[in-house]
Amino acid sequence: MKTRIGIYGYGNVARGVECAVKQSADMELVAVFTRRDPATVQILTPGVPVLPAERVGEYVEAIDVLMLCGGSATDLPVHTPQLARLFHVVDSFDTHKNIPTHFAAVDEAAKEGGKVAVISAGWDPGLFSLNRLVAGAVLSNGVDYTFWGKGISQGHSDAIRRVEGVLDARQYTIPIDSALEAVRSGETPELTTRQKHLRDCYVVAEEGADLERIREEIVTMKNYFDEYDTTVTFVTAEQLKAEHGGMPHGGFVIRSGKTGWEEEHKAVIEYRLQLDSNPEFTALALVACARACHRMAAEGQTGCKTMFDIPPAYLSPLDGAELRRLLL
Repeated sequence: MKTRIGIYGYGNVARGVECAVKQSADMELVAVFTRRDPATVQILTPGVPVLPAERVGEYVEAIDVLMLCGGSATDLPVHTPQLARLFHVVDSFDTHKNIPTHFAAVDEAAKEGGKVAVISAGWDPGLFSLNRLVAGAVLSNGVDYTFWGKGISQGHSDAIRRVEGVLDARQYTIPIDSALEAVRSGETPELTTRQKHLRDCYVVAEEGADLERIREEIVTMKNYFDEYDTTVTFVTAEQLKAEHGGMPHGGFVIRSGKTGWEEEHKAVIEYRLQLDSNPEFTALALVACARACHRMAAEGQTGCKTMFDIPPAYLSPLDGAELRRLLL
């Protein structure tokens, strides 16, 4: 039996979800819901309806898992608790500092509705989070380091686009090479947020907009840019499309530590991602979590979950015997 998927919101991540569902033999796309005029939204899957967002409630019986593909700044804090009362849901909420608050709101809503809600799925938070957990459990005498990029952060780019006077934007997260190499060598330096990454922003502003105000709002934006050295470059829409039209990203999770009776030996655990398309890869992780969400719901579980709470086997389309034969 296939997992019936609905998509709520149709941007970059949603298009990636649509591609991931096509690649998953155990899933099918049922409907796409948009806050835009549905007539203006062209999806890739033949025969699947594109409907106004306010009609989502009509599909409670037709959808097994609803994929919430809005932004973390203003969409998901509202959409996920609302829709978790009606559907089993998966979101990619990625404002790390606000995850506990988001979890609490979604957990209350999902339990009230008797649903399972998987939040903060993707690769960070998500896959990187799992690697930090496992590395810390194994190499207990060590320090975690996470480096992102060089690549475009969808969440940070979206946050810039919410600034008044901004038409479009791309934000690159760039690791500082000296910090990365020090950690890879087995050292355990104390690094501030500012010492690990730079943030490089390319912004298309409305004609006549106050560029200095926009720049100041970006570089002082809490939870996004205020703790980093951030550059803001204003470009035309044509320049943005030509020079920053792709969506690459990636990063590293590294744990450096010591082993042995006298802590005489170094140990370094490293997990790396290198992605041509950030939203497409993020969507693959979301769809794996949708599979797990459906399985947990079938067991009668309710409430909010993160990737920490999902048994690894539930992410895979393979059964236990196949996993043991092929991967163990």
